[in-house]
Amino acid sequence: MAAIKIVEGEVFVDRRGEILSVNSLDFAEIKRSYTITNADTEIIRGWHGHQDEKKWFWCLRGGFTGAFVEIDDWNNPSKELTPQIYNLRANRSQVICVPEGYANCFRATEPDSLLMVFSSKTYPECLSDSWRYEPNYWFDWNEI
Repeated sequence: MAAIKIVEGEVFVDRRGEILSVNSLDFAEIKRSYTITNADTEIIRGWHGHQDEKKWFWCLRGGFTGAFVEIDDWNNPSKELTPQIYNLRANRSQVICVPEGYANCFRATEPDSLLMVFSSKTYPECLSDSWRYEPNYWFDWNEI
């Protein structure tokens, strides 16, 4: 299976303000986008996975902790799987590229954080490939 990749972006700051970019991100496979803002930093969004859908995650404001696990059995995944954990921060401008076959879970680390999500599937296409698991399925979020 393909591995998770990080695309490094750029942050430009001057007296006028700030520009975040990811000029090296290839948008060829992206078919839709949306943003996520959690109501508070206690909300855990996920686990949500896709067998055939790729996702790209870019923190535009604040910060998020993102966890990603490669699923071994979609109907009954092993609780022994080890998630990969990343800290996304707007001031670093990185995009986490997650291939198909993974589930993801997110928690905002700052109030009013904003996460941009890109997907390789249209909304109707993704509906038949949506797998959900409890937030603490692979670890206790209160311990990280």
